[in-house]
Amino acid sequence: MLYVIFTEGSTATAGEHLVRHDLAYEAVRLARMLTALLPAEPEAHGLLALFELTAARFPARTGPDGEAVLLEDQDRRLWDRSAIRRGEAALGRAAALGRGLGPYGLQASIAACHARAESVKRTDWERIVLLYEALGRVAPSPVVELNRAVAVAMAEGPLPALEMVEALAAGGRLSGSHLLPSVRGELLARLGRTAEARQELERAAGMCGNDRERTLLLRKVDALG
Repeated sequence: MLYVIFTEGSTATAGEHLVRHDLAYEAVRLARMLTALLPAEPEAHGLLALFELTAARFPARTGPDGEAVLLEDQDRRLWDRSAIRRGEAALGRAAALGRGLGPYGLQASIAACHARAESVKRTDWERIVLLYEALGRVAPSPVVELNRAVAVAMAEGPLPALEMVEALAAGGRLSGSHLLPSVRGELLARLGRTAEARQELERAAGMCGNDRERTLLLRKVDALG
């Protein structure tokens, strides 16, 4: 339940705000309480690590008018370094318990890769791919596979990633989500298939319930010319 609350706070599914800070920070507070109640449970620490490391990026995720800011465009100087340190410490506690990382710990490890990187280009995408592969084994889902495709695109290029996305689409997975056409549109754009990319991004915008995210998708359409 805490994961669901934080996820909705981190990227609201609907409405005019991209981030719902009230929900996200309440989930962080409750996760801290959970680690105090269950100090020997690795996933409690993994969950807190994930929340802290993700919330650390909140100050840079939106612009002055509340507009969404892409990861590659974020001013990393705005990231909350105290939250990153807390997240790294929680992740360390999860690992130190010696029972291996579960789904939350693996997601926190991915968030830590982003937190440690100086830029998108200097992010350890190869490690992120491996972490998503591990996550897919312990907690398989179409969203995990889609995120792995994004990481593959950064590590190896858009073509193998597009093949993964096409396989998801062919299986009817994520058919009701704007995430799949959004990623597919990005990959098609990188491959120079502009008309198809525009169509996919427009479709994603039409399926998106969050006003800020929809505006971002339409900006991407406009940027294609």
